[in-house]
Amino acid sequence: MSRKILVVDDDQKTRTLLKAYLEKNQYEVYLAHDGASFLAEFERYQSELSLVILDVMLPDTDGFALCQAVRRQSNVAIIMLTANSDETDRIVGLELGADDYIAKPYNPRELLARIKAIHRRSGIDSSVTPRYYHFLGFCLDTVERNLIDPSGALVVLTGLDFQLLKYFAEHSGQILDRNILAEQTRGRDVGPLDRSLDVQISRLRQRLHDDGKQPELIKTVRGAGYVFSAEVTASSTVIPPKS
Repeated sequence: MSRKILVVDDDQKTRTLLKAYLEKNQYEVYLAHDGASFLAEFERYQSELSLVILDVMLPDTDGFALCQAVRRQSNVAIIMLTANSDETDRIVGLELGADDYIAKPYNPRELLARIKAIHRRSGIDSSVTPRYYHFLGFCLDTVERNLIDPSGALVVLTGLDFQLLKYFAEHSGQILDRNILAEQTRGRDVGPLDRSLDVQISRLRQRLHDDGKQPELIKTVRGAGYVFSAEVTASSTVIPPKS
């Protein structure tokens, strides 16, 4: 289902940073700088959007008016942003049909958590998370947080190993840049001289018996990042028979 978000904010730096952050977390983001451009973009992408983020203070209108305009024609999820800490603004926004409300300045990770929560409630992010991921005879159990190899032996994983492998399994076939992987496993970006992620990937390759010199499972894409090349099967309750 759609993971497309439309953001309206009159501050260019805020728009740019928010777009980059959400795109790193696998969302497709459209931007608007005022009410008029928001309505034009909303008209264009309305049927594709899963959520809109409305800044309350805009140069030509306000987020409350935009919230009303959206609700007259769509049930798309709405998050409102405001620099005003007055609880009245929050109540008004919710009464007009907003799904959530965040005061500025906000932590992008909190906004991301709110977005994910709304998507889970709406069914866009499945509320039934697969427990098992199967690939090349391996079975990753996300509840017990362990890995069984094709021979049936338990593979010891550190917490970082598990987080990295789970994210790879969830995004098999996609090129993932270094900062995305670092954000998912360490909660921060990596600098150009930071080799900790490379060390972590090298260690995970060893766990998966993937040749570090010529890896076939976790492949390096020069200048772009890494790709988990295995075909992955996910299941929620039953482990398929080993191949």
